[in-house]
Amino acid sequence: MSEKILIVDDETEIADLVEVYLQNEGYQVYKFYNAAEAFACVENEEADLAILDVMLPDMDGFTLCRKIREKYLFPIIMLTAKVEDMDKITGLTLGADDYITKPFNPLELIARVKTQLRRYTRYNVPGTPAAGQEIDIRGLHISKSSHKCSLNGTELTLTPLEFNILWYLCEHRGNVVASEELFAAVWGEAYLDSNNTIMTHIARLREKMQEPARKPKYVKTVWGVGYTIE
Repeated sequence: MSEKILIVDDETEIADLVEVYLQNEGYQVYKFYNAAEAFACVENEEADLAILDVMLPDMDGFTLCRKIREKYLFPIIMLTAKVEDMDKITGLTLGADDYITKPFNPLELIARVKTQLRRYTRYNVPGTPAAGQEIDIRGLHISKSSHKCSLNGTELTLTPLEFNILWYLCEHRGNVVASEELFAAVWGEAYLDSNNTIMTHIARLREKMQEPARKPKYVKTVWGVGYTIE
């Protein structure tokens, strides 16, 4: 079965172009020019990934992203004509997995779609727990086989990237994981000094765990080096 991709962009030329490229790769595409119809589709179809434009006529893409994240975990890629870091941080903080700035190369977008789908599929394969697939740390329970995480009995709703970050840190409990290593392990790409993606996702992760930023109990920052779970 081909994966279902949601496209939401009020610029018809861009939406139509992305649709053609996705269909050429064998994906099933749901295309909309406004947020309301797109969200109704999400409620009725099992989407595997969404591509959201930030500037929409009825609701901005950030708000749509937040509404989707209240119930769904599939990857979200934001499209934005803005290049300010704050816009990128906003999208990532609200649960987006990646962003790409207009104008963009459609082939680059397709490559990012494939990367996100591979990552999402890899960590959402049903199965029974196996050795090394379950970790418990002082009330924090994380299962790689079921892709579920709970803290003191309360299930945490994590995006695939948030889960991958937490799992990697738990796997390396007691060691300081450098930002470069964490980024390479989770994103599969080289880390850039100016990249604040990890910091944004860690902040979002702590927020979901209700961790105080200055004195977190679990995910701790080692300034100038990286992160650790003790």
